[in-house]
Amino acid sequence: MTGTATRYLYLVRHGEALPDESGLTERGRRQATLLGRRLRDVPFTAVHHGPLPRAEQTARLIGDQMEGVPLRVSEAAGDYVPYLPDKDELPAESADFCLRFLDGATDEERKRGPALARRALELFTGAVAAEEDRYELVVTHSFLVAWFVRDAMQAPKWRWLGLNQGNAALTVIRYAPGRPASVLVSNDMRHLPAELRWTGFPPEAHI
Repeated sequence: MTGTATRYLYLVRHGEALPDESGLTERGRRQATLLGRRLRDVPFTAVHHGPLPRAEQTARLIGDQMEGVPLRVSEAAGDYVPYLPDKDELPAESADFCLRFLDGATDEERKRGPALARRALELFTGAVAAEEDRYELVVTHSFLVAWFVRDAMQAPKWRWLGLNQGNAALTVIRYAPGRPASVLVSNDMRHLPAELRWTGFPPEAHI
């Protein structure tokens, strides 16, 4: 009879992207390679990544530093708006700002994004039906990392807004049987030298 084991979910935003988002900059490629070196000894069962070039290239550069870990493309790990709140869900002082930020979402994105976000939680969160702990890496985009962190903290669904993620920064969430999810690491950039840190953040957040 199969038991229940802990899942360790490693989340990574892609490396720094070119202005047209067609792939990675040289800095982005270096970020991905250095992260791969940091993670090479983690016993991953798979590296999942979104379908867009910047995520796919990041995943391949990370995977180049590992042996025998399959890369798997997943639409649920893509770039989309995971949840669009109504105004009355938001704090009064920031509601207008948040809604302006989301104004550009099309009707298709408003339908597709939340469906993919629910699918991502189904695929990548929770304890696993297995005898041994599972380690998985998801190379994705800022919004989805924020969505996973929000879910792990049992915060309101709108609270993915405002959770910024650095390029090639590492977040780790533990899903242990019978226990609440734990965010073990968030936005960890210690594998990057100073000149490669903080890309992807607003300028005022650089420290």
